[in-house]
Amino acid sequence: MLVDISKKILIIGLGLLGGSYAKALKRFGFHISAITKNQSSIDYALKEKIIDEGSIELDERIIGDADLVIFALYPHIFVEWIEQNQGLLKSGALITDVTGVKRSIVYKIQDMLRPDLEFIAAHPMAGREVSGVENSTDKIFIGANYIVTPTDKNTPEAIGTCMELGKLLGFANVTTLSPEEHDEMIGFLSQLTHCIAITLMTCNDKEDMEKFTADSFRDLTRIARINDLMWSELFIANKDVLLDQMNMFLDKFNELKAMLEAEDVDGMREMMRHSTARRALFDKE
Repeated sequence: MLVDISKKILIIGLGLLGGSYAKALKRFGFHISAITKNQSSIDYALKEKIIDEGSIELDERIIGDADLVIFALYPHIFVEWIEQNQGLLKSGALITDVTGVKRSIVYKIQDMLRPDLEFIAAHPMAGREVSGVENSTDKIFIGANYIVTPTDKNTPEAIGTCMELGKLLGFANVTTLSPEEHDEMIGFLSQLTHCIAITLMTCNDKEDMEKFTADSFRDLTRIARINDLMWSELFIANKDVLLDQMNMFLDKFNELKAMLEAEDVDGMREMMRHSTARRALFDKE
């Protein structure tokens, strides 16, 4: 299991999440290595002692030594890496990820993977509106949720190790969902909320509004500062679910709009009370 600190951990993609994983796991004494595209990221991580070694090349020794490999890449790049480079991984290596969609990659990777390797998918529900290893912090995991998405191709040992990883990282809630359940849940709780923030931020371009805004607008649009490359890929990968969630939102929004048009105060107040009660369930202690 993961608690054996002699196990070597490789992080592929040393950005915000990859760097945050490295920081959290380094505290336990694991040997942490990294493969990423920018030398500046490797240099920074070595200087700050976030990793023990790293490379911008496909270093066969570093990759071949890893017992656990954490992929912190965009979904399509993750799939391409496995297609092209899985031969570099040692027999028995365990693979996991941080990818925000599951149906479109989990089965594809498991089907192409060598029989002596195992991929157990996971999604850390944590992030910030900045990027890069320079902004990494293990504090983003505190109080957050971590979802493991096993399939019938996963062993109990791999599932247990992945869940243990979430606990070591400091997540408050570590749970399991199927890839299908994950994508439905994430379509509402994450992707739809980003769609709303984007729309709210772009539906009115009147100048100087930032001089007059209150905290409510800033809170609602915090996630509108968005990585367009990553999120557009995530939206497309979960298109069917996200469209259903967007239609559900539009139906409820139009219901509120109709109440306002009809000056249905009782209906609006009932919807507000329901909103207040539901929101209380999401408050962190």
